[in-house]
Amino acid sequence: MRWRRSIRWVNAILLCGAVGCRSAQEVTYFGDAELTHYRDKMLQVEYPNVDQATPQEVAYTQRPRTIKEPNEDEIWEMTLMQAVHTAVQNNKMIRTRTSSQQLLNNPQQMPSIYDPALGETGFLFGNRGVEAALADFDAQFNASTQWGNNATIQNSFSTFVNNNDTGSVTTGLTKTLATGGSFAVNHNWNYLSTNSPFTPISSNYTGTLQGVFTQPLWAGAGVEFTRIAGPPRAGFGAITGVSQGVSIARINTDIDVADFELAVTQMVKDVEDLYWELYLAYRQFDAEVANRESVHRSWVEVKAKMDFEARGGSAADESQARENYFDAQSRVETSLATIFVTENQFRKLLGLPVNDGKIIRPADDPMEAEFVVHWESSVLDALTRRAELRRQKWQIKSLELQRKAAENVANPQLNFVSSYQLNGFGSNLISNSSSGPYPSMYSTLGNASLTGWTAGLQFSMPIGLRAARMQLHNTELQLIKARAGLAAQEQDITHDLAEAVQRMEAAYKIAKTQLDRKIAAVARVNATTAMNEAGVKDATVDLVLRAKASSAAAEIAYFNSLIAYNKAITEFHWRRGLLLEIDGIHLAEAEWDECAKEDALKRAWERSFGKPAEHLETNPEEFGSPVPYPKTDLYPGLPQGAEIHSISAPAEGPTEAPSELPAGPPAPAEPQARTR
Repeated sequence: MRWRRSIRWVNAILLCGAVGCRSAQEVTYFGDAELTHYRDKMLQVEYPNVDQATPQEVAYTQRPRTIKEPNEDEIWEMTLMQAVHTAVQNNKMIRTRTSSQQLLNNPQQMPSIYDPALGETGFLFGNRGVEAALADFDAQFNASTQWGNNATIQNSFSTFVNNNDTGSVTTGLTKTLATGGSFAVNHNWNYLSTNSPFTPISSNYTGTLQGVFTQPLWAGAGVEFTRIAGPPRAGFGAITGVSQGVSIARINTDIDVADFELAVTQMVKDVEDLYWELYLAYRQFDAEVANRESVHRSWVEVKAKMDFEARGGSAADESQARENYFDAQSRVETSLATIFVTENQFRKLLGLPVNDGKIIRPADDPMEAEFVVHWESSVLDALTRRAELRRQKWQIKSLELQRKAAENVANPQLNFVSSYQLNGFGSNLISNSSSGPYPSMYSTLGNASLTGWTAGLQFSMPIGLRAARMQLHNTELQLIKARAGLAAQEQDITHDLAEAVQRMEAAYKIAKTQLDRKIAAVARVNATTAMNEAGVKDATVDLVLRAKASSAAAEIAYFNSLIAYNKAITEFHWRRGLLLEIDGIHLAEAEWDECAKEDALKRAWERSFGKPAEHLETNPEEFGSPVPYPKTDLYPGLPQGAEIHSISAPAEGPTEAPSELPAGPPAPAEPQARTR
């Protein structure tokens, strides 16, 4: 019974130790101390040790411009095309007006010029590039060697120590084929030295040279399946799916290019919008300065009349004129601050430093002529040139190919397996001697007198093929959803295009009305000023000041509507999918290096001397085109090369020279009609 109690104690101790973490035993230290290590090391924020040079645009930037300390900076006359090309050249990270916070919080998720290359060099499942997909067909070389000694007691007719010395060398070369099969060449030899009395040759070498060929005949068979899904991976089907082949990887690269184009297009649109907003800020500043100078002259005149106690020079008139002057001065300061803020936002979008001693001033004038839209041609352009639709169509093409591969997988697994080998045996590994029946292993192997072969079929099938059929059904549902998404995208794009046309034509109509208002406001100022100078009773100073304020407001409203009209034109080109082309921006792959050119030339010579296989189809089905597919189902009567738009002659109107600006950037010239 004593041993049973001992077992119980042991079990109790083990159970207590397996329960978990127990409270630490209280330890008492002599003397006084503070938790300096805990406070200094465990309760502080640490920073990464990353040493990277600060960009020159940041290191050498000057103090930002403010209305408190205005500077007479050099004027940088920048055209719209210069602004767009500067943004494209400077922005490795694709900036937009709404990406500042994302750039600060998580720049890795920001679109950049590196994204297409990152997609091309992807190597993880589900995000593989073409090279990673082609790597599945690289030949694999394996080699291993092992040596050992084993001494055992042999208890048979007599008891003795059996001592064996062993050694082995194994090498193999495996190549995956485009048909889904594989071919392997294996070579191995083994060494055995034993003191066993029943071994005629106590020290001998054995070896084989074997060729193994395996080819799927049903599920996973065929070049088309391998191009789409990649070679079969035993045990990884549920993880990899049917989207790991070269064709899918190539489509993923095209999707990455479409994403990059979308980001660049958004950046270009924001650059154009900010360009016109900066132009508007200058125009507002010009109008406010002109109004301030006019109000100042009125104040001086009223003040002089008050000093000489003349008619129209009462204290109330002087106070009103003075109040209007300071109100106009505050609007000038506000508009100047708006120029500085807008110019800084524009610089950030262009990737320029905060202040480099120059202040950007738009050199181009907004278009005043009517932009006439050909609706049918615009719809055709939008449905064939929009990068969003191209991206979605690539997704559909990818799912169509995946459905073909999923149909292939939804079949039983039937493989043809075969092997052929040469066997060798000898007392030596390599020997020039021919004495004895087996002088060396390699001589026997070279004689090819000892051979072996196998051939057969392997069949396996999950009863019901539930997982494969679910994969096929899921792929079909994804394809149906992708097609429905494409239809919805096309519908939304036509609505967005229609809204852009509506905004553009409305902005043009409003701009014409605002121009008439501006002309009327100028005439009102001239009339009230002449009446006041002539001493007409009802022509008070209040009427003159109101007329001047109304004229300044009319001029600002006109330029607001004019800029809104030009921004609407930019939006129309954006919705039509031709914004990059109009701005002279084209996406293309970089130049090949010399090694790639030499390899391409070598393959070109190989294809030139190759002979076509009459009964073998080796070319894959085309799934891409260098030009957009035409939309023949829309407007069948539309002639080829129909006119997209036309520009009418500019409306006639007064041309006025802008007033000169005081301290601060000068105003741009009066806008003239132009075409883009």
